[in-house]
Amino acid sequence: MKTIGILGGMSAASTQIYYRELCELTRKRLGGLHSPELLIRSLDFARIEELQMRGHWDAAGVILNKEAKSLEKGGADLIVLATNTMHKLASQMMNGVGIPLLHLADATAQAISLRGLRSPGLMATAFTMEQAFYTERLKAAGLTPLIPNDKDRADVHRIIYEELCKDVTTTESRAIYVGIAERLVAEGADSIILGCTEVGMLLNESNVSVPVFDTTLIHCATALDQALA
Repeated sequence: MKTIGILGGMSAASTQIYYRELCELTRKRLGGLHSPELLIRSLDFARIEELQMRGHWDAAGVILNKEAKSLEKGGADLIVLATNTMHKLASQMMNGVGIPLLHLADATAQAISLRGLRSPGLMATAFTMEQAFYTERLKAAGLTPLIPNDKDRADVHRIIYEELCKDVTTTESRAIYVGIAERLVAEGADSIILGCTEVGMLLNESNVSVPVFDTTLIHCATALDQALA
């Protein structure tokens, strides 16, 4: 089994989901007392969030690059960046790193395409929904992503940072998210991408009328595939 390096903490809530899901998947696939070979580097998200809000992305990229190199030196065979938004810095992060990055957007696009779907609605941070670093990779895979309107994007972003990243879930926010997802479906979305690693805390197949693609779960399954290859 190869060692998966997880660069997380952005937020800690999502990294906990990664660890739990990878452990559960490994036990289901291999049985017995098997668990995954992991290295986890969890950053202080307050520091990263401040750089995001100030637009100091290069400074954040320097931090991620240092940590990716540390994971490689520690023995990781591949890297999983446990956050959608910070894939904005994927190239800078992997500069000078000799092991591969399993890109979350690519894994998600492949999962959607395998289901024969083409027009996913994207619910994520404002950075991920509004900037090209993520949607362009979906388009390159032949998909046509749809994003919420201005107000809905603001609500999705606010709930992520003010609640989900702090492990807070409320009935009110769940209803807001369900409403946004259904508006995307009404506009032509044939599926919904839970494009922030915490969005799955509120949405899943049980409360959305079209197929749901939880990027965290997809990322974990794909990482384990590579680790066991």
